[in-house]
Amino acid sequence: MNQIENLRKKINRIDLKILNLLNRRAEIAKQIGQIKSSKGYQIYSPEREKEIIQKMIKHNMGPLDEEDVKEIFSLIIQICRYQQKKFKVSYLGPEGTFTQLAAIKIFGNRNIYIPKETIGDVFYSVEKNEVEYGVVPVENTTEGIVSHTLDMFLECDLYICGELDMKISHCLLSKENSIKKIKYVYSNPQAFAQCKNFVSTKLHYAKLIEVSSTAEAAKIVAKKRYSAAISSEVSAKIYKLNILERNIQDLEDNYTKFIVIGKHPIMRPSGKDKTSILFSLKDRVGILHDALAPFKKHGINLTKIESRPSKQRPWEYVFFVDFVGHINDKNVKKAIEELENLCTNYKFLGSYPQAK
Repeated sequence: MNQIENLRKKINRIDLKILNLLNRRAEIAKQIGQIKSSKGYQIYSPEREKEIIQKMIKHNMGPLDEEDVKEIFSLIIQICRYQQKKFKVSYLGPEGTFTQLAAIKIFGNRNIYIPKETIGDVFYSVEKNEVEYGVVPVENTTEGIVSHTLDMFLECDLYICGELDMKISHCLLSKENSIKKIKYVYSNPQAFAQCKNFVSTKLHYAKLIEVSSTAEAAKIVAKKRYSAAISSEVSAKIYKLNILERNIQDLEDNYTKFIVIGKHPIMRPSGKDKTSILFSLKDRVGILHDALAPFKKHGINLTKIESRPSKQRPWEYVFFVDFVGHINDKNVKKAIEELENLCTNYKFLGSYPQAK
C-alpha cells in the first residue's frame, strides 16, 4: 500500500505541473487570438492544428499510442481555441444528426451550433454571415457522393476549410417495443440506401418515408405510433425512443466524409493537404483526357473526380476533382495553369488538411 501511495504522490506532482503548463498554453493561445483579431486573421487554423498533432505523434515515445496522443491534443487544442473565440457553426439538423456530431468533433462542444433544415440552408447561412462556418456531408463509403453538397458550390462562393471521416452506425428507433408493430419507417435517402439489406429483409412490409435527415426522422417518430426511424443512438436519447436494433447498416465500415465550409480559404499548407477544384471544359474530342494530363505530368495524385450537370445549358457538365497537395505547391500551380487553358470555367474550392 505504501508503494501505491508513493506512486500516487508522484502522479499528484505531475498533475500540478501539467495544470500549470496547460494554463500557460491557454494564456499564450489567448494572446495569439487577440493578435489575430486585431489584424483580421482567421482564428480557426486547421492546418496549424494538424501540424501540432502530427508533431506530437512523431515525438511520442509511449506508452500512450497514436490515438491516445491525437485525442488528448485535439481536446487541448479545442479548449485553447475557446480562449480565442467561440464560433457560430451551422449544420444539417435538427439536433441529433450525424452532421451535428461531426461538427462537435471538429470544433468542440462549447460553440454555438445552429441546425438548418437543408444542406442549401447551411451554405446560405455561411454566405450571409449568420455563422462563421458550416458542416455538411459530402460523401459516404456505401452510397457515394452527396450531390446536393457539390451542387451548392456552383451557387455559392464558399471554400472547403477542413474535412472529417466519421464512422456511421445506424439504429432502428421507435416508441414501440417490437419491430413487428412497425408499419412506417422514416429516414433520409442516404440512410435507407446504407441499410438496404436490413430494410428489405426485416421491414419489407413497411412503408418507407423519406425526410431531410436521420434526426428529423427520429423527431417525427417520437410523435407517431407504429413508426420507426433509421437514425443514431444519440437521437434515441434526445427524442426518448427505444432502440429496436443496432448496427443495421449493410457495411460494418460505413464512413461518411463531412466538410467544413467557410468564406475564406486555408492558404497555409499543413504538409498533408488535399485540394478541391471544379471546372467545365471546351467542347472537343479528348478534352477530358487533356485536362487530366497535367496532373500526371506534374506527379499529382487525383483522389476523386465527379461530374454534375452545370444547370446552365443542357448536357453541359462540371467536373469536381480532389487531389493530394496544396494550391501553393509549385507542381500544383503548374498543373492548374495548364488546366485553366482548357477550361470555360474554373473554381478553386479549397486546400485543407487531409482527414487521414
